Amino acid sequence: MPLQQCSARRRQRTVLLVGIVVLLAALVLAVLLASLLTHGEQEVSPKMLKWKDRGTTKNLREVILGRCYNYVMARSPELRDKDCLKIWESLKHAFIYKNPCNITSEDYQPLMELASHPIPCNKSLFWSKTNDLVHRYTKSNQNFLTLEDTLLGYMADRVSWCGDPSAPGINYESCPKRSECESNPSSVFWKMASKMFAEAACGVVQVMLNGSVEAGAFRSSSIFGSIEIFSLNPDKVSAVHIWLMHDIGGPQSESCSGHSIKRLKSILEERNFKITCEDNYRPVQLLQCVHNPDHMDCRLCTNTT
Repeated sequence: MPLQQCSARRRQRTVLLVGIVVLLAALVLAVLLASLLTHGEQEVSPKMLKWKDRGTTKNLREVILGRCYNYVMARSPELRDKDCLKIWESLKHAFIYKNPCNITSEDYQPLMELASHPIPCNKSLFWSKTNDLVHRYTKSNQNFLTLEDTLLGYMADRVSWCGDPSAPGINYESCPKRSECESNPSSVFWKMASKMFAEAACGVVQVMLNGSVEAGAFRSSSIFGSIEIFSLNPDKVSAVHIWLMHDIGGPQSESCSGHSIKRLKSILEERNFKITCEDNYRPVQLLQCVHNPDHMDCRLCTNTT
């Protein structure tokens, strides 16, 4: 009997040892698999990629809130009921902890609704390749508004942001350009904001184009050429005035009778808009001459008869 008991105890110990070894092996395997999976996630995490555009603007929350409060309290007090904190939270939730190449219009829809406001008729000014000039003009002439002069555009102008699935959810090092992935936070935002701005336009609208661009003043691939022009409502917009500006001392690559302007006119005519085009719209040219008073183009500009 004692021999049988010893034999049974040995078998129990053997089974127990085997069980412990199996359990340890399983734990080691689980740790290895977790390590491999985590390593794999790190390898494909967007944060590990070096995007070509600048990263999220430092102190983004403070920048957006500061611009929002300035706009609704000082620039447009009729919008003082806008909730800037909600607007910031809506923007943050549109991109934080998200893959920066997988942003959708649905992500920004709440923001668009919170920040939208009416645009007075005859004040909408669109532009392409005239960024600096057009905004110098709207600063000196309050009769016109570009997208960047609206609340949405004012908050986001020259600001960058993008998210990352891993903590802290925001990538401050780099963000993707449109050439890297089209559905990035910046591209989706500006497309939606541009569409909404064009849809709100009424009366006579203006567009400032650059006649010194060698490739042509009107480009179908631009936001104006691909989104805004097709979002104008013929039932609300009575006419489109084109201001074709040339750089002072720069090449005059195209006039109002140029090939790309003809294309633009054709698109607008098909949509039943009345069109006018003016080379070097005088009020804007005079503004250009403020920075180039001694240039021959400006001497001719100031001559009167």
